[in-house]
Amino acid sequence: MSVPAPLTATAEMADPLLLDGRAYQSRLLVGTGKYRNLQEATASIQASGAEIVTVAIRRLDPNPAEPGILDVLTPERYTILPNTAGCFDAEAAVRTCRLAREMLNGHSLVKLEVMGEERYLFPDVQETMRAVHTLVREQFKIMVYTTDDPVMARRFENEGCIAIMPLAAPIGSGLGIRNPDNIAMIVEQAGVPVLVDAGVGTASDTAVAMELGCDGVLMNTAIAGAADPVRMAGAMRLAIQAGREAYRAGRIPRRNTAAPSSPPL
Repeated sequence: MSVPAPLTATAEMADPLLLDGRAYQSRLLVGTGKYRNLQEATASIQASGAEIVTVAIRRLDPNPAEPGILDVLTPERYTILPNTAGCFDAEAAVRTCRLAREMLNGHSLVKLEVMGEERYLFPDVQETMRAVHTLVREQFKIMVYTTDDPVMARRFENEGCIAIMPLAAPIGSGLGIRNPDNIAMIVEQAGVPVLVDAGVGTASDTAVAMELGCDGVLMNTAIAGAADPVRMAGAMRLAIQAGREAYRAGRIPRRNTAAPSSPPL
């Protein structure tokens, strides 16, 4: 009988996340906003073990007086994932992706998000699809933020998105996965990676996402908004590993009756 690897970097290396032709050892993706300062952001990202870090292109200062997040995220260690946060129509999202490509020397991997309104920040799937049509033609590699609707998830995949990123709950809400059955359906039918994006609040939410079979989780507020972001980043790293190992191990079936652990006499 094989013995599972301990929950360390070794376990991560044995089960990489395959994305855009590249293998990543970490299945945790993190954002860069809401931290109290650059030092806290840097320490938290390091503690998370993340290799993919998302940055809101529209919120970057083009002429910063002091070093910013892109100055400390070395390309040798991190993949920068530009995102279109703050866009409310397809045209703005497309312009932002083009700007990211120019700023990052031809970078084509992007996280596409087009919001429908400002209060709940739910994705506008129609505008998102319009942006997808243009960006695919321009050879962008799109990781798409969307609702937890299995039908739309399949359509985005069919249109050429390389990863589906359904929300767990509204961005920054910390509510956890509100519709686990929907997420499981998306995972079951997907031929590309599925990563929960938005709404997780703590390590148990992250573990649930991974136990459902998701390929990864992207988060920002759950770490940056914690009382101790660096410690929470470490907890999230462990939750990713634990949830993934539990999924691979195969949980016992749920049942309505007891099943004794010891055989009857």
